[in-house]
Amino acid sequence: MIKQALTPDCSNCAALCCVVFAFDKSESFALDKAAGEVCVNLDDCGQCRVFAERQELGFKGCIAYDCYGAGQRVTQEVFGGRSWRDDAGLTVRMGAALSVMRRIHEQLVILRTAGNFPLTTEERNFARSLEERLSPQDTWTEESLRGFEIDAVSREIAAFLRGLRHHVDDAPGNANPPSGHN
Repeated sequence: MIKQALTPDCSNCAALCCVVFAFDKSESFALDKAAGEVCVNLDDCGQCRVFAERQELGFKGCIAYDCYGAGQRVTQEVFGGRSWRDDAGLTVRMGAALSVMRRIHEQLVILRTAGNFPLTTEERNFARSLEERLSPQDTWTEESLRGFEIDAVSREIAAFLRGLRHHVDDAPGNANPPSGHN
């Protein structure tokens, strides 16, 4: 199993977050933008014109967003470096792939964080099996992402995490008060 990088590398992405997502004018975004519409702040080289001033200009949502490395993976692995800039017809397809890949990467982040607990061998093996389902040996394709049951895997991970509560409850400083005493 290849351990995926879960940090964004915008230089290897096609600025997908600036194109495929919709956002509404709010405290997080200074303007409305439809899904598939190129953000007005994106220049012809794929760079944000207001990157250094995003906070002041009302783009806190852009600062808060993290694709966990899914953007570059969709651009490079799934689409072989092709981009919506080369073929406008790829916009919706890249957006669909990014939506699933980001959720996959988000679940990988969660599993790796859970690995910081003193897991039992059984728990560690189960976490590894979940991670393997999220990181298949074959590269992801549009078809494999479209058919991947991310909701089912996410539910399994949530159940696994609930089963780890004993690591938190048993941690020093988290003593539960005896029941039945006032």
